[in-house]
Amino acid sequence: MKELGEILKRARIKNGVSLTEACEDLELSTSHLENIESGNVRAFKDVYELRDYVKSYAKYLGLDADKVVDEFNGFLFQHTSKISLDDIKSAQKKKEELLQEKKVKSPYTIEYKEKKNLWPIVYIILALLLIAMIVYIILVNINRVPNRTDELKGCIGEEIVL
Repeated sequence: MKELGEILKRARIKNGVSLTEACEDLELSTSHLENIESGNVRAFKDVYELRDYVKSYAKYLGLDADKVVDEFNGFLFQHTSKISLDDIKSAQKKKEELLQEKKVKSPYTIEYKEKKNLWPIVYIILALLLIAMIVYIILVNINRVPNRTDELKGCIGEEIVL
């Protein structure tokens, strides 16, 4: 990143632009541009924001912004490929903890989880079960053979002679 910062600084000096003038034109603080030119990446919290600053600074100086951003991305890849996965996970955990601590807890800012209404699903399942029971009863009664009690009506109490 120091090499990229030096390229930007030389381009600024070559164009005869002071650091203060560049800051005013780009609407950035002097410390931002000084950190970019010195290659101090740690001064920026967000790498994507830094990339945007570098791109707009390169455009302002008349450099090929895409080429400068490609160099920045190359630096970023080399820098981030050296970070272990455990370091990334611990940094994410710390960030989440800080966010939890910073949240204001008041009745007006509490985020409520939306409760899912399950009653329509329960009603649909009950309706399907009821329909299945009705169909079952109808099918059982349709295929049922009636009891033959009419043949034996006169024979009750009398002996059947064969």
